[in-house]
Amino acid sequence: MNDIPLYLLLIVLLVLFLMSAFFSGSETGLMRLNRYRLKHLASKEHGGAKRALELLAQPDKLISLILLGNNFINILIIQLATYIGYRLYGDVGIAIATGVLTLVLLLFAEVTPKTLAANKPESIAFPAAYVYKPLLRLLSPLVAVIDWLTKMILALLQVSDKTYENDALNSEELRIAVNETRGLIPDSHRDMLLSILDLEKVSVDDIMVPRSEIIGIDLQESWNDILKQITTLSYTRIPIFSGNIDNIVGIAQLRKILPLMMADEFNQESLAKLTRQSYFIPEGTPLTTQLLNFRKNKRRMGFVVDEYGDIQGLVTIEDILEEIVGEFTTDPTDLHQAFVQEADGSFLIDGSTHIREINRNLNLDLPSEGARTLNGLILEHMEFIPEAGTSLKINHYPIEILQVKNNMVKTVRLSTQQILPRQTRQTESSTDG
Repeated sequence: MNDIPLYLLLIVLLVLFLMSAFFSGSETGLMRLNRYRLKHLASKEHGGAKRALELLAQPDKLISLILLGNNFINILIIQLATYIGYRLYGDVGIAIATGVLTLVLLLFAEVTPKTLAANKPESIAFPAAYVYKPLLRLLSPLVAVIDWLTKMILALLQVSDKTYENDALNSEELRIAVNETRGLIPDSHRDMLLSILDLEKVSVDDIMVPRSEIIGIDLQESWNDILKQITTLSYTRIPIFSGNIDNIVGIAQLRKILPLMMADEFNQESLAKLTRQSYFIPEGTPLTTQLLNFRKNKRRMGFVVDEYGDIQGLVTIEDILEEIVGEFTTDPTDLHQAFVQEADGSFLIDGSTHIREINRNLNLDLPSEGARTLNGLILEHMEFIPEAGTSLKINHYPIEILQVKNNMVKTVRLSTQQILPRQTRQTESSTDG
């Protein structure tokens, strides 16, 4: 080697440095690839993505190949740099080469290419995949031997070499992934995706119209009163019952009733023919399950019943969809949407309003684990039926009870500003000296 020109050795050393940087950077780039984007690009017949996906399908062989190449190149660099140092400065040159080589290898063959690949993994990984694919075929016998030796060592250490790679995300991980799309997709779309993920945590009990607020036609009333009620109802599907809601007969559609009324052919017999059998939902049914059940049974409305078969409330498919996309309407006559703001910033709220709806509309943090409605939360907190004028705090939100009727809190004034308890002053003592 003494006959080889020094400049040629330096060129070879530079090429080896570039090869070492390639192995280091491509390893980071391939491991940093977004697997879901990689699969998407591969499905679009992207050549680099397809090859990278094939390589990452056998990560043990890929890592063995990269480490084999990187270590082989680094050993050559060390040997060549040591020889160049010896030729230039003798024994002192060996020490100089060792020190300089450590810094240069770290900066230009490790840290810099890995940082670059971490920032732009696709730009590094996809071209590298074209190199690794044929290289893996060429060195497959050697890579297989290395893999076998590695497994033997792991077996001696009683460590399993099985990999349990699973790209599937659970709901919480998917929620984090959706939150990280801020700026990539519209906020409204992201909110809808998050709402869909939250459906599995919400049951029909959380969104149902309580039985006390179910409005329908009582067959025991006079026919004239029934006709007058039909003309004033704003619902397209009308519950039909006899005496009280527990004696439910069925559901009638307003669009089928109105043509008969206009033709003066609407009577009790025609109402009975139009009435469809009721559909019942067990309480506690998750919204995700109920949405599928509505589609399966071709229904849009159902009555929530408890374990004794008593009707507890009413749920429609629109109620479930509103949990995903938000309120469809802002009808001021709807008590569940009536948040009347006072001059001081507080809100007048009906006691039957669902706590989840209050938290969502007013951005509050009232407890929603136990009681479903604001009235239930107040009664659960106080453990007795309060009188009008009573004030309390729940989660540090001031609440004033304005109206109590039929053993229920009907109207409250709720402040959205939390009043936190004053922190107890701690006596500070210090010693000088």
